[in-house]
Amino acid sequence: MIIKWSEHVTTAVNPEGYPKSDLPEIAVVGRSNVGKSSIINFLLNRKNLARVGEIPGKTRQINFFNAENKLLLVDLPGYGYAKVSKEEKKKWQENVEAYLLGRPQLSLIIMVLDIRHKPTEDDKLMYNWICTMGKPHVVLANKSDKISRSYLSGNINQIRETLQIVPGVPVIAVSSKKRTGWNEAWSCIIEMIPDLIKI
Repeated sequence: MIIKWSEHVTTAVNPEGYPKSDLPEIAVVGRSNVGKSSIINFLLNRKNLARVGEIPGKTRQINFFNAENKLLLVDLPGYGYAKVSKEEKKKWQENVEAYLLGRPQLSLIIMVLDIRHKPTEDDKLMYNWICTMGKPHVVLANKSDKISRSYLSGNINQIRETLQIVPGVPVIAVSSKKRTGWNEAWSCIIEMIPDLIKI
């Protein structure tokens, strides 16, 4: 897939603010500060479309990005920030649940992890929830430029074992900084959303 044009469509805090669109949507989930915004910029061939570096855990907003009028990438609020109150965590959960469970356009979920670290308990909870939903999903293990190539396969295996990812679910090492893994990521996305080829 060639990405030459993309734009920020809207920011929503509840379903009433979601864009009126029939395009397939890809939700991007991950811990606060894991690099979700960087991954969206990476996938869209942009540098600063999705804002990077906001205070972790402080936003409950959902951001929608249009790619080539073929799909929407959806940046969901990050989870797992320890300094957030229980009330904030509850509101985060309500917003994310409302989108993931109530959006018929949702075609694929991308879970972003840091390849350098073993998945956390929050990551396990999120991944189990994704599996329970039954939606197609892929894991992008970001920041692969931060480790030696000799450690890549071992760290990927650690992610698979920790989250109990079944064979057939892709776990792809990428680097949003060095822009490696882009072709593999998009090839996987297109394979999992065949309708993209027809649009």
